[in-house]
Amino acid sequence: MKVLIMTLGTRGDVQPFVALARGLLGAGHEVVLAAPERFAGFVAGHGVPFAGVDDGPMRLMDDPANAGAVIESGARARLRQVRTMPAMFTQLLADCWAVASHGAGAGADVVVHNGQIIAGQHVAEKLGVPAVLALPLPMYVPTREFPWPGVGMPTWLPAWAIRATFVGMKAPAAIFGRVVDRWREDTLGLPHRRGRHDPLRRPDDGRAPVLHAFSSSVLPPPADWPDSVHTTGYWFLPPSDEALPPRVEDFLRAGDAPVFVGFGSMSGSDPERSTALVLEAARRAEKRLVIGAGWGGLASSMSGDDVLAVEDVDYQQLFPRMAAVVHHGGAGTTGTAFASGRPQVVCPFVADQPFWARLAQHRGVAPAPQPQRHLTAAGLASAITTAATDLEMARAAQELGHRVRAEDGVSAAVTALERIAVP
Repeated sequence: MKVLIMTLGTRGDVQPFVALARGLLGAGHEVVLAAPERFAGFVAGHGVPFAGVDDGPMRLMDDPANAGAVIESGARARLRQVRTMPAMFTQLLADCWAVASHGAGAGADVVVHNGQIIAGQHVAEKLGVPAVLALPLPMYVPTREFPWPGVGMPTWLPAWAIRATFVGMKAPAAIFGRVVDRWREDTLGLPHRRGRHDPLRRPDDGRAPVLHAFSSSVLPPPADWPDSVHTTGYWFLPPSDEALPPRVEDFLRAGDAPVFVGFGSMSGSDPERSTALVLEAARRAEKRLVIGAGWGGLASSMSGDDVLAVEDVDYQQLFPRMAAVVHHGGAGTTGTAFASGRPQVVCPFVADQPFWARLAQHRGVAPAPQPQRHLTAAGLASAITTAATDLEMARAAQELGHRVRAEDGVSAAVTALERIAVP
């Protein structure tokens, strides 16, 4: 079978699909991963055939100051972004069809997509093959058991209202519907059928299959999810065969286990303040600190006897050696932290990050979330102290990590795709 994987987003939206692609290759299948051009080296470096597409709205995150504005902007600024976003998808949609029709993805038997790339189910419809929605968070499938993770939602709503919050996933159709319909008609020659913008619906109006790349030990599948939804476990890349860099090993051996702090691609509007706040929190908590670079570039210059900045380091090797892991709550980082068996402190910015922050607390592996908008050195220091010293939290994190690591999410996903492509 040949699988065309299509994804859009940050590294956290690409890395799980690299792991899936490696699993498919290992099972003897052909695979092509289509993702923004900026990930060409990363994907190819893992031995996965790559097809580049336009970066589209990812360019908004290139400038740290602009990224901070996107993250923290008010309603008026976000409305301006909504108005400009559709035009950013024009070339991206064209590239997706070029890859699928006569490029590296031609002849695919199944299209796996993350929804964000917009093109997935339409490309599959034109090719006459199954489209599989695959993502590391429960964003699309409604349930009565928890509210839509797209924004911070209250959990005390009645069941019917909780399920209704998933209407938020209709926003992409409202925002991008016109540009997609024009592309469907002019390029793909597809009709305006009912439900065409819903990745949960097949062209025949049946349920499209969904693969959730997270652990059922972290989030048990709700009872009201249909059989078309599969929770496979996390899609982790194999741990690197290389040891951690010597300077990292030297730092780890020089004292007590440090605390890791990293906010991924999220920098906020004032990365200098964020850096100073984190350093002060670590000082108050009397903890050595490993800083994950990536928030505005400042962290890469911060090093000392009790502080070490790291950039491209394998978190699967690093996190288990931390006293606690402080992060922004991105799905990928959260999954790696769960698997590490170490307590967490989650400092969410936007989108699904508050959802994972609450879930980590609910699982007993993290104290109360520390939202970035209200983050203080004193509050973060207190949370770090709790995470690094609470014995029950450490035990819960260790037990959950053991269950997560015992799963083979990639193999489960490969098996599911084999059944979908050849029913």
